[in-house]
Amino acid sequence: MSKLASGPARNFAIESPFGRLAELLDDIEPEAAVIDLSVGGPRHPMPDFLIEKLAEAADDFGRYPAIGGTDDFREAVSEWLARRYSALRGAVDAEHDILPLCGTREGLFSAVIPAVQRKADTQNPAVLIPNPFYQTYAAGALVAGAEPIYLPADARSGFLPCLEALDDALLARTAVMFICSPANPQGAVADEAYLSQAINLARSHDFLLFADECYSEIYTGRPPPGALAASHSNHGDFRNVVGFQSLSKRSNLPGLRSGFCAGDADFIAALAKLRNVTAPQLALPIQHASSAIWRDEAHVEENRALYRAKFEIADEILGKRFGYRRPQGGFFLWLDVSEQGGGERVAKTLWKDCGVKILPGSFLAQTGNDGANPGSNHIRVAMVAGPEETTQALTRIVARLG
Repeated sequence: MSKLASGPARNFAIESPFGRLAELLDDIEPEAAVIDLSVGGPRHPMPDFLIEKLAEAADDFGRYPAIGGTDDFREAVSEWLARRYSALRGAVDAEHDILPLCGTREGLFSAVIPAVQRKADTQNPAVLIPNPFYQTYAAGALVAGAEPIYLPADARSGFLPCLEALDDALLARTAVMFICSPANPQGAVADEAYLSQAINLARSHDFLLFADECYSEIYTGRPPPGALAASHSNHGDFRNVVGFQSLSKRSNLPGLRSGFCAGDADFIAALAKLRNVTAPQLALPIQHASSAIWRDEAHVEENRALYRAKFEIADEILGKRFGYRRPQGGFFLWLDVSEQGGGERVAKTLWKDCGVKILPGSFLAQTGNDGANPGSNHIRVAMVAGPEETTQALTRIVARLG
């Protein structure tokens, strides 16, 4: 086992962090008007042409879609990838390298199953998960019969797992490594060197690298690099690499449940076979609308500008308090409240005294064998409200916590 890994934990109960938050705050009555910054559900405007595009294809709600999606959907995704990442121009085969998903949560979960099946001859296959993490990763590992291994991703490692700490014995039984960049909740971005190192490990030890890049279009500086682009730039193909994307954050459409995965064509084919008998298809009108949304960047630029304005508010109000730094990507604040008693205590305090609902960092992380939880001293604040509510919430937090 890696010297930094915090597994094994096959008996770990996968729970919704929001269910845990509801229990934590259940008997507390807030003393101020409520501002909910706990859930990462975008509240910015949807693309104004969405309803028109759905209506254009409304009759197709009466037809079963093919699991592989329409030609137009895959072409739209291929075009977007080529625009977004110069290294992918002419590199993506729309027919074989892309698979539509009913949101990336469903895809990230189901993809673990065929990935672990690739390691059928391996005793005790492992799934490597950054810690803190998205609970879907662990749920997929456990359902697939693999051992989730939680890799600390804290300030010491730049809020990404330390790849140098992974030993050969662990890597030999690894079926999947998850990377989330920009990271949820810390906002760290994996640079091309980091991505290339992870890809080299995946190829050397023949596991799948799953790159969860759902927050890639929300940033205030340089656009975050992508795993597919790094793979093609350095190796000329996508072997052992699969990227996952969604319209939820990019286009403020979490309820549309529209996403895709792209990459290793052999694995995409295996995943399509599994999904064809187990998973929901993406409705044809949703594919039609999604194609138009992937082809439009104007609403995405407006979306980024709104987040940028709110991070400027955070810069002014928070300053250097709570270890604040503007994240490289995504829309979360990852604040250190160790001096105020830790995440759970602060969550109750802010709810009771300020009416501000945030998420304790420990609810997004796994406690290791050493008893440490890398999220216990943090809170996650989702910057999804409007500027006025954001200003009010951050002002209340500073006034109460100091």
